[in-house]
Amino acid sequence: MHKRRYTLLALGLTALLLSSCAQGKTATAIPDGDDAASYVTAKFAEKLKVLGEDFTGNEARKSSLEKFGRIDDKKSDQLIEAVQVGRPPARLAKNHSKRDSNEYLDFFHPAGSPIEYGLLGPVYSSLAPTPWVSMPYDGGTLNACFWEGYQDVCKMLDAVSAAVDKGAAAKQAKSLPDGSVELLAEIPLGVFLDKRVIVFPERLLTDVNEEMKQEPVASKIVLDGLGKLRSIEMTGLIKGDGHEVEVRMNYRILEPPTENDLPKIPDPSQVTNLPDEAAVADFYDRMGEIQDR
Repeated sequence: MHKRRYTLLALGLTALLLSSCAQGKTATAIPDGDDAASYVTAKFAEKLKVLGEDFTGNEARKSSLEKFGRIDDKKSDQLIEAVQVGRPPARLAKNHSKRDSNEYLDFFHPAGSPIEYGLLGPVYSSLAPTPWVSMPYDGGTLNACFWEGYQDVCKMLDAVSAAVDKGAAAKQAKSLPDGSVELLAEIPLGVFLDKRVIVFPERLLTDVNEEMKQEPVASKIVLDGLGKLRSIEMTGLIKGDGHEVEVRMNYRILEPPTENDLPKIPDPSQVTNLPDEAAVADFYDRMGEIQDR
């Protein structure tokens, strides 16, 4: 991992995810009348704190995230698959464009290794003379949300938490027949952007006015009967002043992975080593230039 990949996370994220280790309880029916709003807000706050357990442990986990963002005709459409296996965990994050099969970046950290590997899709082939690069792994002391496989969902939860704290986001909390809990909320687009759930180029954000930032992004969180995250979705289409902002995010926990879900450590002949901070910084600078085209 490299520090440059984590500068987009809000400081409130760590506080959210480390704030509680309490077990979740299945939601009950929502009260009627004036008590409903305060009940739903309290239920959101309770469940969001419990979710901290999901991202501070080392249990095996596999997930997928469909991530779409658009401002007018500029868009990004990605599928991010993440695997965590073992104690200490080996981790794999596969970030693939859904619009161009040649645009992908996979990051693999073998358990306990001082090295992290990156597999370059053809779009990024100019970054190194080999299919893989390696770099020093400096994420061992960081919260799990600083890992690429969890970054996005942590930012989604952080946005929901920030909106709920303002008292106007929570809409509904209900139990489902299988014992799971569904939480519905509306997150102002401004909060979604401030928390950088999707990172848009600054030149595009100048077209998003203050009225648009007050419009809602619909959010749904589903927890299993133990209070653990099962899925989180965010969708919104906001129009104003001749511009459009569209966001669609769908995060799912999949069946637990095995070691077979991880790649093998690449042969050294297929790896370009980035030995120090300067080489890694140059790599990410050049990657940013490709992504900004």
